[in-house]
Amino acid sequence: MSYHGNPCWYELDTSDLKGAGDFYSGILGWQVADSGMEGFEYHLAKSDGDMVAGMMSNVDQQGNPPPNWLIYFALDDCDKTAADIKAAGGKVYKEPADIPGTGRFAVVTDPQGAVFGLLQPDMSQMSEADRAKAEEGGAFNQNKAGHGNWNELMSTDPQAGFAFYSGLFGWTKGEAMDMGDMGTYQLFRHKGVDIGGMMGLGDAPVPAWLPYFGVDGAVTKIAEAIKSAGGKVHHGPAEVPGPAYIAVAQDPQGAWFAVVGAEK
Repeated sequence: MSYHGNPCWYELDTSDLKGAGDFYSGILGWQVADSGMEGFEYHLAKSDGDMVAGMMSNVDQQGNPPPNWLIYFALDDCDKTAADIKAAGGKVYKEPADIPGTGRFAVVTDPQGAVFGLLQPDMSQMSEADRAKAEEGGAFNQNKAGHGNWNELMSTDPQAGFAFYSGLFGWTKGEAMDMGDMGTYQLFRHKGVDIGGMMGLGDAPVPAWLPYFGVDGAVTKIAEAIKSAGGKVHHGPAEVPGPAYIAVAQDPQGAWFAVVGAEK
């Protein structure tokens, strides 16, 4: 399927579900509501009519992880991919399991330790319109504000990382940019479109994926709004090739994310 290897969902584990929902609603214009799942509190965020993200509490999670964003990538066969990841030196934190009406998912790491999600959509449960959205990306749409726009991997070995993800998802290399002391920033493509970049660890304490969400209006104003709402801006607003402007931040609970827009 053409969606194999596409970023398809963004999920926040947070220590304060209501506070995080209010924060992202204010910053990204999301409409956040409880999903209505029985026995499990899971909030869903919509932007421009599209489901773009999920939010849940990490308070009782094993290992007491800090608040964090998890990027899911769509694929054809969740069980086979999880097995391939183990064989390639990665780990499976959450073995493949079904989400009724949605598909089959797993939570895994690459060989360097960066955590990400797998999602095999259940196309039989979807309307034609929803199937078309899954093919296009849904939560990931570089032409719509409030959606995932870019996916960045910080790794102890970005070259090995590219080989790993290329093998799993068929990604190809885009442009490579020299960042001086920071090393090379390697763009990667899905179906000929740049969807993210890979780089060395930089300031990240551990290998990690960082989601970028698209915004309308000036990134400087968004950065000020992040700070006013209790978040922290660690980098930017800064110009990147495109041209575009980015800011890398933490929400009030501590989860890292970034925003990207056309205006400074």
